[in-house]
Amino acid sequence: RQVAPAVAQQNLQPAAVAQPVPLPGQQDAESIRSAALAFLQQQSAGLPGKIDITVAPAFPRGLAACTTLEPFMPSGARLWGRLTVGVRCAGERPWTIYLQARISLRATYYLAARAMAPGEVFTAADLVARDGDLTGLPQAIVTDPSQAVGSVSLVRIAGGMPLRRDMLKSASSVSIGQTVRVVAAGQGFAISAEGSAMNNASPGQQVRVKTANGQIISGIVKDGSTVEIQL
Repeated sequence: RQVAPAVAQQNLQPAAVAQPVPLPGQQDAESIRSAALAFLQQQSAGLPGKIDITVAPAFPRGLAACTTLEPFMPSGARLWGRLTVGVRCAGERPWTIYLQARISLRATYYLAARAMAPGEVFTAADLVARDGDLTGLPQAIVTDPSQAVGSVSLVRIAGGMPLRRDMLKSASSVSIGQTVRVVAAGQGFAISAEGSAMNNASPGQQVRVKTANGQIISGIVKDGSTVEIQL
């Protein structure tokens, strides 16, 4: 006997998968996911552009109910793309659970308008703006012209290459291996010599310099080529 069309259509629809109801004393799954989502929203608040966050459902499987959930991210984890966020309970019956999440970030980033040799200074004309998803790009990508304009290229950069902050340094900073002039000033005299910087440093920061005779001295960066030693 033929089944009525309305009944046949109803039977072909898949049944909805409901989240299991926690037993008394067990942790609710949705509260874990909500805590992780709120944490990621807070952590990503300072990111540029349009942010979209999704967090996968949690499956606590009998974990003890917790009054205070503590979301966290593994040390060094990037704040966009696919990531893992943890939620822990530090109560009498402590536990930790990890959830998969994704932060999609659409923003403006910048490319090199032309080929740049090491040591060249970037101007606004050397930047090309591009709008897109930053998920597949390095976390150090340049997203503001002020991060590049006035900076010096540390490496050879091809035209059209997305710019990263680790490719650049402030024109007033010194970088490891750079030749600097060391100036020692005292009452009524000043002595200068050349040396090689042994660490990266910005103006006002301390830098170690190895002189031509092998002596290692410490001074304060004055500008992109001068280190001062107060006697």
